[in-house]
Parts: sequence; structure tokens; C-alpha cells
Amino acid sequence: MSSSVQLFRNQQYHELKGQCIQQRQLFEDPEFPASDESLFYQSAPPRKVEWKRPKDLCEDPHLFVNGISSHDLHQGTLGNCWFVAACSCLALRKTLWQQVIPDFNEQEWDPKNPEKYAGIFRFRFWCFGEWTEVVVDDLLPTMDGKLIYCHSNVKNEFWSALLEKAYAKLAGSYEALDGGSAADAIVDFTGAVAESIDLVQGKYGEIISEQMKLFEDLLKVHKRGGLISCYIAASSANTNEAETEMGLIIGHAYAVTAIRKLRLGERLIFSFKAEKLFMIRLRNPWGKREWIGPWSDSSEEWKKVSNSERKSLGLTLENDGEFWMTFEDWCKNFTDVDICRIVNTSYFSIHKTWEKKVMHGAWAKNSEPLLNRSGGCFDNKETFLQNPQYVFDVKKTEDKVLVSLQQEDRRKYKKEGKGDSIPIGFEIFKVEDNRCYRLHKLTVQERVATSLYINTRTVFLKRILKQGRYILIPTTYHPGIITKFILRLFTDVPSELRELKADKPKMTCWSLLCGYPRRVTQIKVHSAEGLQKQDRSGGADPYVLIKCEKQNIRSSVQHDTTSAIFNTQVIFYRKNIHSPIIVQVWNSNILCDQFLGQAVLAASPSDPREEQTLQLRGRGSREAAEVPGHITVTVFSSDDLTEL
Repeated sequence: MSSSVQLFRNQQYHELKGQCIQQRQLFEDPEFPASDESLFYQSAPPRKVEWKRPKDLCEDPHLFVNGISSHDLHQGTLGNCWFVAACSCLALRKTLWQQVIPDFNEQEWDPKNPEKYAGIFRFRFWCFGEWTEVVVDDLLPTMDGKLIYCHSNVKNEFWSALLEKAYAKLAGSYEALDGGSAADAIVDFTGAVAESIDLVQGKYGEIISEQMKLFEDLLKVHKRGGLISCYIAASSANTNEAETEMGLIIGHAYAVTAIRKLRLGERLIFSFKAEKLFMIRLRNPWGKREWIGPWSDSSEEWKKVSNSERKSLGLTLENDGEFWMTFEDWCKNFTDVDICRIVNTSYFSIHKTWEKKVMHGAWAKNSEPLLNRSGGCFDNKETFLQNPQYVFDVKKTEDKVLVSLQQEDRRKYKKEGKGDSIPIGFEIFKVEDNRCYRLHKLTVQERVATSLYINTRTVFLKRILKQGRYILIPTTYHPGIITKFILRLFTDVPSELRELKADKPKMTCWSLLCGYPRRVTQIKVHSAEGLQKQDRSGGADPYVLIKCEKQNIRSSVQHDTTSAIFNTQVIFYRKNIHSPIIVQVWNSNILCDQFLGQAVLAASPSDPREEQTLQLRGRGSREAAEVPGHITVTVFSSDDLTEL
């Protein structure tokens, strides 16, 4: 966690606490007052809500009673089972909840020194890339002397109710928390990278191979400290919170509290007719009403497993509201899973370490096309490239890349009726190896990845990309929409992610002396065929070298072939339009590389823009003697430097 923490509404916890202790009064938060405006932004309470302090609700209040546990929580009258599920997940990981509840011992009630209690608490949330500290007083909304929102199953424990109050303050009101997403809350608690998977669309209940891949992925995420929640999507408002015939609640977030792959002993193999069991344990935020299918609390399956076997397999049940299912049943009964990965960026870890880059950006509207940064998705052919553009490099032969695009939290706009997330997504293109300026036209570039376009706060994508340079274009689905975003990219080796802001080379005093580019040329070398055999086995190790003025761009080597596919793209801003571009083919050797032939291109705007196959020739002019082999290229040239 970074040492710099932002203060929400500029409220300094120690300063405010010190003032209250000095004046011998309990803190009352002027920024989130104990009134209806902190509760609601449109509906009114059915009955009067009374704000009470913990000391008025019980004898001996505490932040924690017997530590923190995923069983501490119960949902109140607010439709925020997702928040409770996120808290249940958080409570499983000590290192994570200690970030959210800093110096929890210092914040705890101290019965021996009651004068040190000031009715003030602080919590930290990861807001849009920065840890933000939120201060609250301890006045909590009640009816009939009972907490009406999130509360503990122990009457004198208050961490969950106070955490929820801080989160409601961040969102603008308690009502703004109605109907959110567990993944969003977990990201706000941890800075994790969220991914949502539709189990129905992915056919995880039907295709066993996909099911096994997902099981291994979830097992790995869970082992490495990630947090997982799941739910059954409601098909209409009527079915929300209805119960399925198997005892599961529709539209309701469940926390995943354990995942186990079990090798069974001989006796159990005979009982279950399987060598392995794939199991998942869930918790219902209501703390009651459970799954009643196989492996439910009183099912036949448990009768076959002795207490000692349960213990050795780790199939323990700790509390009400918690239950086991087989992974197959889980895939068949739930519709959606939210996976929150804690991506490891520490160099002192035994697990895989990722390189992380974070960019803050915004979609902004401008009537001037070159300045517009809100062009909408790929379907908007005229304006799509008028979006922010980010370039990054994959330096290994291939690399696994994780991309997370997150829009700003819109809950604070619920009062104005604009609280819904905007549909967002992104595209990734493989571009020229030397591109340094914005892309203005899609010609030879390769579209390699498209995320989902969805109105969730975060869109996530995992891809294996080949070596080369890429442009990532985050977009809103519709053009002309204005909002901020944060882009996170994780790779195995540093990617040098950066925004492309300039449309063409900058005009400087130096360019007046040395000349300014007059033409832009884009070349894609697709392949080379029929090359001269270079070794005894009848192969070669060719690569291409593309020369323009003083620039040389070299492709990677293709091994043991006389017909190589390169797909190498380059772009040149040319000062001397009469100087040709030379594409050479070389054979890679240990001692000395060997020249195999070249093609000389004038690359003028009037040249054909279709793919063309050119005969290789010896060194010298375009009329030099022919040599074995030919290359296939596509060439685009323009005297408008912002055309390509």
C-alpha cells in the first residue's frame, strides 16, 4: 500500500479526535449528518429513523468481539447483500481488512480509559487508484432500538455497521448503496482487479473441460489471497430474492469462503465412485437459508464421511448460513461469478510477480476531430479513433497481459438521477513496431482483442499477446459521453504503457534547420517466399530489415524456413520524399548474417494500396539483377501527416 493517503472531505482523524477529547464531547460529523439526507436521496423512511450511538444500544460496545470473522455480518433492510458478501470476503483476509480498518486497536473502545473515546472512526477505501481515508461519527440509524442496516450477529460488535456508514458517506447516502455489486465493493476495499464471468453464457454447467479450467483458476485466485463472490441473476424484478427449489436466493450475493480439490481414500472412492471431489463453500449474507441439494448440511453425502475424514479433508462447516456444494452443482445453479484478483507486484514473493502500469484518463468532447476524445466504440467508424490511445510493448516472444478499465464511481450522482454506470470497453490493435504518434486510420494494423462492452464499473480482459507494439483504445459504447477512467495493465516484463497525445512530429527550431517530414509511409511486410536455401537441411533463418533515411527497423528471425511469415509493420515520417524505402531480407548466422535480396520502394501516395508481391533483387537500384525469392507487402503513403 502506498504511503500517501488522500483525506475524504479533508477531514483529519487525529486532529478531530484530539479536539473532541479536549472539549470532552463526542464527534458529530458535519459532512455526513445524522439526518434523512444521509439516508435517502429520493425515497423517505416508512417510519422515523433514530440515530443512536453504540453505548445507547448495548452495555459494552466493541469494534470487534473475538476478532473479525465472515460470520459476523447480517444484512439489514437495505438491498445491499452485495456489500455484506464483500465484507464476508474481506473478513477472510487479515492483511486486507487491516488496510481498510487502520490501527484497529487504537480505534477500539477502551473500558479502562473511557475519556479517550471520542465517537470517531476512520476507514480506508481504494478510490480510483488512491487510498482514501473516510472519517465517520458513531451515530447509527435505528428503529425500535435496533440497527436497520448491516449489523453483527453479536449485539455489542460494531465494525460492520461503522464500515458501512463510511462507505455510504463515500457514495453520498445509504440509499445510494441499494443494489450494487460485490465486485465493486471488494475493489474499493482492496484495489483488486475485478473480473465478472457469466456462467450461463460460458456454458460452464455443461462443458466439463471449461468447468475444470474455471475451477483451477478460482482455486489459484483463492490461494493467492483473491476474493470471490457469486449470485443467481434475477430474470425480472419479481423473482428478486425469491428462493429456488434448491434453497438458493435469486439476485442475492454469496461469498465464496473455501475451494478444495480432494483426493479421496479407498473407502470414500468406493462410496462416491470418484477419486477426486471438487468442492466449494459459500456463505449467505442473511446467515440462514441454505442450499438443500447434495452435500447440504443434512444430506446423505455427509453420512458417508466420518468426522475425522471431514477434518482431514478440510470439509468443515463453521457456522449457519455456510454450506458446501460440488463445483459442478455450483456451475449449474449460479449464473454469475465475480473474481477479484489481488495481483502480486512484489519482487519479494514466491508467486508470479506482475509489472503494473496505471494511467488516469478521461473521455472528453471536442468539435475539432483531432482534439475530440469521446468517439464511441469500434462500430462508430468515423469517430472511433477519436478516443484516448495508449501504446505498450510486449517484449517477450509472447506474454500474458491483464487489462482492467474502470470508470469513475457514479453512485455520487444518484441524487441527480445519473448514478448508473456507462457502457464501456476497449480494443487492442497490433501496430507498427516504431509507432510514436496517434493512429488516424486503420489500414495494416491487426485487431487482436476486444473486451466486453458492458455497463459495469470495471471491464477486465486476459490475453496472451505476441511480441510487438500495441495500441489500447478505451471507449464508451456511445460517442460524445464525458467521464473519467483508470486503466491498469499487468504484464510479465515492463510494458512502458503511455498515452499517445501527439498527432504528428513536433515542429521545432531544429526541424527548420534539418527539415520537417513531408510524407508519412506505412509498410507491412507480410511474408517472403522461395528464398535461397542456406543450410544443409534446405532451410534458412530469415528476417527483414526495413530502411528509410537514417532509420532501420528489423523484424524477429523466422527459423528454419525458406517461406517465412513476418507480418512486420513500420511507419516512417519522411523528410526526403525522393529517397526510396528499402526492404531487405537477411539470413541470421552466428558469425555473420547473409544478404538474401531486397526490394526498393518509391512509396509515393499514388502507388497502389493493395497487397503486392515483389521480386527480390541484388543490391543497387530497382533494376539490379533478380535473386531467388519474393516478398509480399502492403504500402500506404500520404502527404497529410495526420491521415495514417
